[in-house]
Amino acid sequence: MKKLKDIRKNKAVSYGAVLLCGVLLGWAVFGGGSSRDRTHNHETESAGGDAATVWTCSMHPQIRMDEPGKCPLCAMDLIPLSSSAPGSDQLDDEAIQLSEEALALANVQTSVVGSQSAVKEVELYGTIQVDERLQQSQTSHVNGRIEKLYISFTGETVKEGQRIARIYSPDLLTAQQELLEAAKLADAQPFLLDAAREKLRLWKVSEAQINEILESGTVSPYVDIHANTTGVVTSKNVNSGDYINAGSVLYTISNLSRLWAVFDAYESDLPFLKVGDPLEYTLQSMPGEIFKGRIAFINPILDADSRTAKIRVEISNSNRSLKPEMYATARVKAPLKTKHAGIVIPRSAVLWTGKRSIVYVKQPGTSTAAFRMREIELGPSLGDQYVVLSGLAEGEEIVTRGTFTVDASAQLEGKLSMMNNDASPEPEGLEHAQLKVSGNCVMCKNRIEKAAKGVQGVTSANWDVTTKVVHLNFDSEATSKQAVSKAIAAAGHETELDTASSAAYDALPACCLYKQ
Repeated sequence: MKKLKDIRKNKAVSYGAVLLCGVLLGWAVFGGGSSRDRTHNHETESAGGDAATVWTCSMHPQIRMDEPGKCPLCAMDLIPLSSSAPGSDQLDDEAIQLSEEALALANVQTSVVGSQSAVKEVELYGTIQVDERLQQSQTSHVNGRIEKLYISFTGETVKEGQRIARIYSPDLLTAQQELLEAAKLADAQPFLLDAAREKLRLWKVSEAQINEILESGTVSPYVDIHANTTGVVTSKNVNSGDYINAGSVLYTISNLSRLWAVFDAYESDLPFLKVGDPLEYTLQSMPGEIFKGRIAFINPILDADSRTAKIRVEISNSNRSLKPEMYATARVKAPLKTKHAGIVIPRSAVLWTGKRSIVYVKQPGTSTAAFRMREIELGPSLGDQYVVLSGLAEGEEIVTRGTFTVDASAQLEGKLSMMNNDASPEPEGLEHAQLKVSGNCVMCKNRIEKAAKGVQGVTSANWDVTTKVVHLNFDSEATSKQAVSKAIAAAGHETELDTASSAAYDALPACCLYKQ
């Protein structure tokens, strides 16, 4: 105790203890506060420097929130939609901007438009046919009865001059008797003999047969029919014992040394085809073998039922490997012969609505992908591609996959889209103004823009869900920024100039309640 009292009486020790207490107290007050300030400043810096994220619902894309949570409609977890910093890019007012997450989720792909030779591959279907120019009918030249047929079935091969049938003809018998009687009067009336001979010639009785009748003095009621061509019997029309008239067709004989490949071409493909174009075709009966030929004829008349025209290719069949009625498939690579054959785009890049054809063009120079709808004029179809007549330039980048998803996002944000074609230019002499307006989602956007456009003199209104700013174009002689602000506040959304009434705010849907 005595030593403790001595220590207390020592002034150096007392001063040291007081100094130590002061240092500890200063650290507790100033050091801890500085730490809190640093933490606070870091969070503030992070909030101001990082890009704002918009959260939406996968089932209800009209829901847009500034922070994660639950969807007010279905209670599903919200997903990030956009991570671009507001105001970092100069975007077109009608452009739709998508985050990297949204692009990956929708599998959106783009391609740069370039010039290329437009070649359409036309596919044709048809069959092998008999060359009509090498087909002949074997007819009877007299009336009578089929006594005997020397060709008894279809498909049999015959040679020119071969006897194919024998006919019993009473008329021929009478004509032969007239010939013999005329020969007896040849000295007195020679013209009768000439007339009798000519009658038999018209019935295809040869000169040798006529002379034989005159020399022998005998007649016969039978006449033989001989083939007038070499080929295959493709049609047999009579049987033994049939009565026939002069001109009746007994057989049809076709020469198969040359054939036709006949294809059907739709009227939409006819502009790409012309006589002389080369083509390749294959046959089902000869897999792996490719035949080549050229278009020899295009029927100038369309079939009224099938809306097709016949395309003919002449082919040699000296080895008789091809048979009529074989199925054939042909492909023609036809270059597009037009001055507009420069720009070609994939079919997947195009959306159609009525007579309009639209694509989405990527806006250059933006950190986050932004797309704007553009109407184009299409030319002929090239299978999976289209020729572009106008509306696109070489070097522009367009959406080639996921186009419908981009269009759906544009529709949800009220931008130009397949269903919204309000692209008329703004009249001159309008005033542009910006107005800060509170809101959360696309439903807010539609309500704010509707209230603004309801003011007479306002030509356009576009509220950005991220920046909370509405861009106005209006006639300054008809209205003012203040009048538009009051109309928006009356709809329940506070502006930088006016406060919404409690009744109007409480009437908003749950997802639109922006006050925390």
